[in-house]
Amino acid sequence: MKILEDLFSALDFDAAGLIPQADVVAITGPSLTTHTLDHLLELSDPKAYVVMLGDTAPLTSFLFEHGVNAVSGTRVIDPDLAPRCVSQGANFRQIKGVRRLTMMKGG
Repeated sequence: MKILEDLFSALDFDAAGLIPQADVVAITGPSLTTHTLDHLLELSDPKAYVVMLGDTAPLTSFLFEHGVNAVSGTRVIDPDLAPRCVSQGANFRQIKGVRRLTMMKGG
């Protein structure tokens, strides 16, 4: 099993050589802003379980139409409290008024 955990290994790894072999592919939300999501999905084996995850992963079923099986992200449940925590300098774990959610294809 290969796990790419840090930025340096992510920059140096051979995506085209590793991702097609993976049974599970975890892709982070920033792949949308770096315009790499389409390429990563193309590299993924059609039988692989693909998860988009992280605080910036958009909680939308639209991704299911493009090969993603699950999306794990964050939803603001208290629109007054969450921004107040952020404005006071809270790190993500300290932010109140949010909930971590997972949406699954067909679920």
